[in-house]
Amino acid sequence: MGKLVIFSTLLLASLCCLNVRAQEAANEENKSVKTGWNFGLLPAVSYNSDLGFQYGGLINFFDYGDGSRYPNYNQSIYFEASRYTKGSGLLRFFYDSDQLIKNIRTTFDMSYMPEQAIDFLGFNGYDAVYNSDWADQDAATYRSRMFYKHRRTMWRIHLDINGPLLGSNFRWAGGLEFYDIKTASVDIDKLNKGKSDDELLPSHDQVPGLFELYQRWGMIPEGEASGGRFLAFKAGLVYDTRNFQPSPTKGVWTDVILYVVPKSFSNLEEGFARLSITHRQYFSIINDRLWFAGRLGWQSTIGGHVPFYVQPLMITTQLKGSYSEGLGGQRSLRGIIRNRVVGDAFVYGNAELRAKIYKTRRFNQNFYVALNTFLDAGMVTKKIDWIVATNLNDMIDDPENYFNTGSEKLHWSTGAGVKLVMNENFILSGEYGLALDQQDGSSGLYIGLNYLF
Repeated sequence: MGKLVIFSTLLLASLCCLNVRAQEAANEENKSVKTGWNFGLLPAVSYNSDLGFQYGGLINFFDYGDGSRYPNYNQSIYFEASRYTKGSGLLRFFYDSDQLIKNIRTTFDMSYMPEQAIDFLGFNGYDAVYNSDWADQDAATYRSRMFYKHRRTMWRIHLDINGPLLGSNFRWAGGLEFYDIKTASVDIDKLNKGKSDDELLPSHDQVPGLFELYQRWGMIPEGEASGGRFLAFKAGLVYDTRNFQPSPTKGVWTDVILYVVPKSFSNLEEGFARLSITHRQYFSIINDRLWFAGRLGWQSTIGGHVPFYVQPLMITTQLKGSYSEGLGGQRSLRGIIRNRVVGDAFVYGNAELRAKIYKTRRFNQNFYVALNTFLDAGMVTKKIDWIVATNLNDMIDDPENYFNTGSEKLHWSTGAGVKLVMNENFILSGEYGLALDQQDGSSGLYIGLNYLF
């Protein structure tokens, strides 16, 4: 979903971040300590030729209490609401606190995410061929701008808690996740409203998209094609020595999470279990100025059958953004098409250099500007076996245009970004990623909040 957003909008909007009830400490030495409630806001205004105009915004409240824990906050409350005129949007509430229950970090997320055209490129990474010309209206072999898209509406509720274990840096973690996901073909009639003749999208009867073809070939079972709902249980172990959670410059953050969806808590034909292991490490190179951040993760199905619309969901102990899915896109492999790398198990890594380049105090707030450069990589390590189980040669005249079985390998991307940070916690982020293989797309521009990890 392309956004015509520019960095100047981000920087200008951040200057509107206001102080609600913040009081400065009385003496000069502590004048930068924040107390009480503060908030930051960011408007969302953009245009997409297929989805229409986007309007809305986000606001993040922080409660610093008496300031004795600054820059740590007592609680954070986040609201985001945006909508495209043709139906896509996001409505989200997020709460985070380690004081609601003393010494227990509690996070709660409730989100409604209707998407008229979300990427669908098939399964098993490079084993599924991506032909960008089929979605390029100026190309000689153009089929439809929606060829690699489908429709998804998702309700999501997360409750995550974690607490200290035996007085050490180890922590126990647990949680519940509820998803109600509806999938369907793109509503071509809706997207065609108001378009000139030369911009009209062909119907699915004229040009079926990959989502429709996968159903025709039996690779998306009939019982999965319209989505489903389920309740997931999470339990895990965390090792955390970070010096500051929103933007650590040293320390380790590692977690092992078991994710279980019992059949009796879903409308799925079969329950499933997954295992996720993620290690993150931070090294200070120049104190509070330059540091390295690295992440290495693995996620795998260990039992049951995972529906196609659940495969991209990435397991985590705490959401860092509105979306947590991949591989490909803003939260995993930046610059690579969203959900390009989908499989029954996958591994991924991110390496970043982060640098603070400017600090200042404006409008009674503490600001700094940071830059980051990154290298991302990931691949499927256990393939979805639906392709192998289907006799495609009897159903498709040109299977080589859709499948290149056995070609999966590492997917690479690189790029850079800028961060504008208020009071250490409200982190406005702009990043540009470049895919290093044309089978992964070309590039992506991402505007949002927080560091990737």
